[in-house]
Amino acid sequence: MSAMTNITIHSTFLPHDDPEASLGFYRDTLGFELRNDVGYNGMRWITVGPAGQPGISIVLYPPQASPGVTDDERRTIAAMMAKGTYATLILATPDLDATFERLAARGAEVVEAPTEQPYGVRDCAVRDPAGNMLRIQERR
Repeated sequence: MSAMTNITIHSTFLPHDDPEASLGFYRDTLGFELRNDVGYNGMRWITVGPAGQPGISIVLYPPQASPGVTDDERRTIAAMMAKGTYATLILATPDLDATFERLAARGAEVVEAPTEQPYGVRDCAVRDPAGNMLRIQERR
């Protein structure tokens, strides 16, 4: 079996329940670039990404637009988002302490301050306005 080559991460999807709050968090708090903002049927899909990394994007999407999801499943998704257990994104930074201080100063909801984890990484955790967990690891 040959190894697959030239595969990269292009984008990932995270749900949002308030497009303006999510855009504000990713753009103003994290410092990501706004790449696209598309409205359709009263809903918005917002694409953001880290500056200097145009090939990597996060699409913030309205979960109610997902086809095939039942009303019961939508309620479950909304409840899990509210608890912060529906979606997780892991980011990385060379200076975790400075990044954490900047996020805390900008009002990010802190879940865990920088901590040396027993599984071998040093990281912190914040939540975005939709409840998505963002863990930020220190690059070593």
